Parts: sequence; structure tokens; C-alpha cells
Amino acid sequence: MKTRVRGVLVTPGGGVLTIKRVRPGKAPYWVLPGGGVEDDDASLTEALLREVREELGGEASVRSLIHVLEGPEDRQLFFLATIEKWDLSRRSGPEFADPSRGEYHVQEVPLTTAGITSITLVPEEVAALLAEHGTGVFALADLR
Repeated sequence: MKTRVRGVLVTPGGGVLTIKRVRPGKAPYWVLPGGGVEDDDASLTEALLREVREELGGEASVRSLIHVLEGPEDRQLFFLATIEKWDLSRRSGPEFADPSRGEYHVQEVPLTTAGITSITLVPEEVAALLAEHGTGVFALADLR
């Protein structure tokens, strides 16, 4: 089973960074930054920090693990983190070199019910969690 890490990256303005995925033949949808844990990642949080560097050209501060989603093919861990700045010109993930994987547009969305429900954020369970709690996600228990 593949382990994946994703970041709920809260910006100084109270938004959350998302990636709008545009793929041929599919309706656009949004995901949280992250990806698969690699063999040489020292920990799950290090894997997330690597993914943030690759996908956003940024550095995050991980606060807590707020959700775990078990599926038939993978296990996704959703970490709450803050991010002060990012530089898309420093993106380096392998997905950006393969045009067949579609487009990846970084979008900051307000971390409010209205903001989260204005996009199609997947997975739905995490979208519902964020819409329900907004910036109150910082009060959620750390599941580690």
C-alpha cells in the first residue's frame, strides 16, 4: 500500500494553498499539495516538506496530523502546516515535466466554509473537515 502525505498549508492571510488540476477530458478539481512518500524520506513530515519544496518552491512549518484516509490502494495523511512564502519559479516536481499529466495551478482559497465549498476539493472528506472548521482546524487534536 502506498503512503501519501498532503498539506493543509495555511497562509499568513488565512487562506489555504490548493492545486487546481486541469486534465484533458475531466472537469477541473482541486487537491492539497503533497504526494507519495519516498524510500529516502527520513519521516512523513520530511516527505511533506520535500513535496512542498517540489510543488510550491516553499518551506512550511508542520503543526499537526489532522486526518488519515485509508483507501484500498493508498493511505493519505493530512498534515496541518503554515507557510509564509512560496516561489513557483522554484517548482521542481517531476509532474511538471510531463505534459500528459495535465496542468497544475496553485490557488490560494479562503479557509472558510464559503471558500472551501466554492471549489471541488478532493477528497470530499477533507473538504468537509475544512469547510466545517475553517481556521479552527488549529484546535483539532494532533493524531500522531
